[in-house]
Amino acid sequence: MQVPARYRSSPVAVPASAGFTLIELLVVLAILGLLIGLVAPPVMKYLGRAKSDVARVDIRNIETALDLFRLDAGRYPTQQEGLRALVEKPPGLERWQGPYVKQNRLPTDPWEHPYRYRIPGEHGAYDLYSLGADDAPGGTGENQDIANW
Repeated sequence: MQVPARYRSSPVAVPASAGFTLIELLVVLAILGLLIGLVAPPVMKYLGRAKSDVARVDIRNIETALDLFRLDAGRYPTQQEGLRALVEKPPGLERWQGPYVKQNRLPTDPWEHPYRYRIPGEHGAYDLYSLGADDAPGGTGENQDIANW
């Protein structure tokens, strides 16, 4: 059986100038590198600020949980009980109605460090804070401490 001529594929001649030269590809890569170099630092700055904002919201949520604990127990968790009292019933506390946080586990800050709780607080009834990305007191930017005071 013979294929009619109109259905036969004929070789297409490709001109020698088709495609990109190595120089053209290098120029495009250099331009992309410059664009990434200009755009990446501001994006990383916003990402760091977003983590700090998440820590502030987490602290507000934990404060709400501590207030609910206080309404039920008549006091805030002791230093020994710590924030764990929000998810597990402390021994001898009959009026505990928890858990007081949704996840049934203690939240960690955006840098995967535990939130710090101190009672009595130096700035109020209790102090609740994160030490930031470096997990050390003080700092600036992402390393700045985030607290409830």
